[in-house]
Amino acid sequence: MANNQVIKQQPKFYNAADVAEILGVSQTTAYRIIRSLNQELKEQGKITIAGKISSRYFHEKVCL
Repeated sequence: MANNQVIKQQPKFYNAADVAEILGVSQTTAYRIIRSLNQELKEQGKITIAGKISSRYFHEKVCL
């Protein structure tokens, strides 16, 4: 029996709009947060993408 329910997966990366919505802040503030978190990742030797943050790292650092 086929179950036609759609399961939505959590995205691997968040953009500024996602961060702004999750935290209830402006997109400008969301970009600042992403930039700060990406800087932490760069200092750990990780490769980052400008304007995006790993959803796993975001949830690790931001306690909601």
